[in-house]
Amino acid sequence: MSYTSAMRELIKKVEETRASRLGNYYPRMTPKEKEEVLKNHHPDYIENQFRQAKFGPNKGDRFPHELCDVLEAYPRIDCKNFSIKKVDYEVDVLVIGGGGAGASAALLAHEQGAKVLMATKLRFGDANTVMAQGGIQAADQPQDSPAVHYLDVMGGGHYSNIPNLVKALVSDAPFVIKWLEDMGCMFDKKTDGTMKTNHGGGTSRKRMHSARDYTGAEIMRVIRDEVLCRNIEVIEFSPAVELILDENGKAAGALLYNMETGEYKVVQAKTVIMATGGLGRLHTQNFPTSNHYGATADGLVMAYRAGAKLVFMDTIQYHPTGAAFPEQVEGCLITEKVRGLGAEPVNIDGEQFVYPLETRDVEASAIIRECARGKGITTPAGMSGVWLDSPMIELIHGEGTIERELPAMLRQFQRFDLDIRRDPILVYPTLHYQNGGVLIDENGETSVENLFVAGEASGGIHGRNRLMGNSLLDILVFGRRAGLQAADKALSMKDFKPSLSIEHVKNFVDELKNQGIEKRFASPILIPFKHRLSPNG
Repeated sequence: MSYTSAMRELIKKVEETRASRLGNYYPRMTPKEKEEVLKNHHPDYIENQFRQAKFGPNKGDRFPHELCDVLEAYPRIDCKNFSIKKVDYEVDVLVIGGGGAGASAALLAHEQGAKVLMATKLRFGDANTVMAQGGIQAADQPQDSPAVHYLDVMGGGHYSNIPNLVKALVSDAPFVIKWLEDMGCMFDKKTDGTMKTNHGGGTSRKRMHSARDYTGAEIMRVIRDEVLCRNIEVIEFSPAVELILDENGKAAGALLYNMETGEYKVVQAKTVIMATGGLGRLHTQNFPTSNHYGATADGLVMAYRAGAKLVFMDTIQYHPTGAAFPEQVEGCLITEKVRGLGAEPVNIDGEQFVYPLETRDVEASAIIRECARGKGITTPAGMSGVWLDSPMIELIHGEGTIERELPAMLRQFQRFDLDIRRDPILVYPTLHYQNGGVLIDENGETSVENLFVAGEASGGIHGRNRLMGNSLLDILVFGRRAGLQAADKALSMKDFKPSLSIEHVKNFVDELKNQGIEKRFASPILIPFKHRLSPNG
């Protein structure tokens, strides 16, 4: 589906201003301007789209309606009549989730000599990891340092991040890049063999390492193959639906649901690593999403019922550039690397209105503001958006740059007879990432002893806004740390004979009844609903 004749007429205005925009850089916003655009236009500031949690570890905290809906829902099992006396699997470390965080955790735990089991909702590798395009940050170049990386991360998160977690993130980053390369990850390199690095929004140094525009897929290819080559057991289509605790309230396993047979399986584990990803498929505030099909906040639900505290769950990242046209790819990610190479956001009049590499929350807010002013372009399906002037890339870097640096993006739009080398892309913010999650320490452990969390399900690292390239880094740094610590802890438990319990789930149900909450659906929901759940907002 190519652009309509009316849209083609509007593109002429973009073409008319290209020469004047080339080399004439749009200024960055001042701190005051950033604060103003966020408060007036970012979805996190729309009060009626949030409500307070009625009970649990975060009672009284402000959550999106859609998250409250699944947190304050009844479990999938009839816990009063459900038996967990028969144990189907006994392992040292149970890893829940089959993305980059889960795979890296499994590898490090296995290296310590632990017996590891991975359980994943869909296929091994079906995760947001493979959809990450632009790159992974690491301060491993001469002009950079982890200290500078630290300052960028803190600034991007509005200085709300937990400092110790940021220190761990940036300190481990160079080692993660070497670890990946040693396993065969094919990063982009210069002719002399040194790493190519680029800027991302909010970075003060070029530290973005990439593999064209399918960096996450390349990383997942490597670590997935490594897990399989080491014969680590992986159970697919078997999501966890409840954590299992011991008599002292420590994590001691999980209840898995076989999506093919409908059977439940009990896993007894000395330690549990949860790497279940985010909430994108809850479609907060009815935004489209860039997330994979299984991102339904399952880990948050299970951890919350077990008593783990959540942090920063009142802030969601809306990536500035999701596809707004054609309708078939609405919400799909247009990687930040496109703007890093020189593509500029432009309104209906062909005017640039924001610096291309502001932090994601500011960039997204500016696009929302421009559309609210009536300066957006409306698609035949009624979606609003602005132009991302991708042909600027080849004017700056020369012909062939897009095919070389953004081959996946080029092919994605060629399927619809759109050539991003000649025509701009129509974009609007898309729900991309949950900035918060389960509160962890530097090794990924939570307030529930023996329960570790890694990846997007964890919280505290990014504060109120994540910078590009720190999610792929996050899942590997804390996946590795959680795997190492969980294995060491498990191997120290010589006489592990727990009394397995789901009493915490029964207590949770009692509290739901005490609050007068009716049963509308079961959670974790596992598969996303077609429409939003909450009647609020």
